[in-house]
Amino acid sequence: MERNLTCILCPRGCTLNVTVDGDNVFVTGNSCPRGRYYGEEEVVAPKRTVTSIVRVSNRDDVMVSVKTETPVAKADIFTVMEEIRKASVTAPVRVGDVILTDVCGSNIIATKNID
Repeated sequence: MERNLTCILCPRGCTLNVTVDGDNVFVTGNSCPRGRYYGEEEVVAPKRTVTSIVRVSNRDDVMVSVKTETPVAKADIFTVMEEIRKASVTAPVRVGDVILTDVCGSNIIATKNID
């Protein structure tokens, strides 16, 4: 299998050519080691940081923005969103507060202060 990707880990935006041959992954076109890592991960086990909002139950029409603390497997995004949709918090909330623990291997944390 062969894929062409644009690396997003630095401003260069290198065009990567990633070839998978059995268990071996070959990346060309990267200008730095981060590009090789990105190409390998994106083809073998892609991950994403999920961002969303959670209702603040003790405030009218107020939501707090949240994100996964670490990237999660792309295949788990819908499971993460399902858990986030079920959640609610009470103010005050501070940036970095853990809203949900261990959702598909990552905590869901607040990215906004709510007083």
